[in-house]
Amino acid sequence: MAAGDAAALLDTLERHDADVCVGGGWGVDALLGEQTRDHADLDIWVPAAHLERLFRAFAPLGLDRVLPWPGDRPWNFVLHDGSSSRVDLHLYETLPDGTLHYGSAVDGLTFPAEALQGRGTLAGRPVRCEAAEWAVRWHTGYPARDADRHDVPLLCARFGIALPAGFA
Repeated sequence: MAAGDAAALLDTLERHDADVCVGGGWGVDALLGEQTRDHADLDIWVPAAHLERLFRAFAPLGLDRVLPWPGDRPWNFVLHDGSSSRVDLHLYETLPDGTLHYGSAVDGLTFPAEALQGRGTLAGRPVRCEAAEWAVRWHTGYPARDADRHDVPLLCARFGIALPAGFA
């Protein structure tokens, strides 16, 4: 996915008043202020209450198909257009104490709202993205892929974060 395409999707979501936070690889590059690698998709965090807004924004663009992916859940799935655009959705809910909940009621994750309050740029456009510390944490919760081995050291070097075990 090209940077301009990702920025255009974010512009579309903004016009539909969807509260979006960029995650994944584009979130890393937003924090770094430049594109450092190719990206197959755009990962976004969206309040579950904004899902209808997201569907209304994406339907005219043809982003209306679920791409079957191992580990899909109702709170995390990929929409695509049948061609080259893919958006990896991460739906969360804000709890009464202000923390955010991602996942099922039984074994989901709860984390501070600050985790989704990073600031960066994507294709020259200011974006809200994952905070650097949380982006590192979320890139290390599973066996590292090549993209993780690329992203994590860059984030750690830029933001003075200790390099996690397995990335040295």
